[in-house]
Amino acid sequence: MSPAQTASSQSIPPTPRWFDPAVLLATCGGLGMIGFAPGTFGAAVGVLITLACGRLSLPPVVEAGLLVSINLIGIPACTRAARALGRGKDPGAIVYDEAASLPLAALVVPAAARTPAVLVALFVLHRLFDITKPFPCRQLERLPAGLGIMADDWGAAAYVAVCLLIGRWLGWL
Repeated sequence: MSPAQTASSQSIPPTPRWFDPAVLLATCGGLGMIGFAPGTFGAAVGVLITLACGRLSLPPVVEAGLLVSINLIGIPACTRAARALGRGKDPGAIVYDEAASLPLAALVVPAAARTPAVLVALFVLHRLFDITKPFPCRQLERLPAGLGIMADDWGAAAYVAVCLLIGRWLGWL
């Protein structure tokens, strides 16, 4: 193979492996492949996870452990999926980060107090902070591979948790 052919073949992105288990997980079963606002669909999955945790009436420490485990699984899964998709550091199709991080913010609200208003606030605030990436979210995004994909959303979840605490303290939620 000539150097020109080698350079040409290296510039062609790999064909996405949509049925790779890591890609299926990281795209939340393909939701991330929806052509518009994929992060919004990922956040909606996060609301469903939050609802499921509330319905299961798990002790808070068990719920926290489960959610931390789900988030830690996201690091290698998102790393592998980003490589398989070959679309940059944080491909838009990867929405596991939104789905997994959003329920973390809900941990500051007891399951019995997760009213529809709380869930709407959780969803809207998570999208706001995930999109705007206030300090240090943008910097967290620069961490390597799946850690960076996940970490900026953990930062967004921390902002959401603070807002939920303030909203509850003020009696708004």
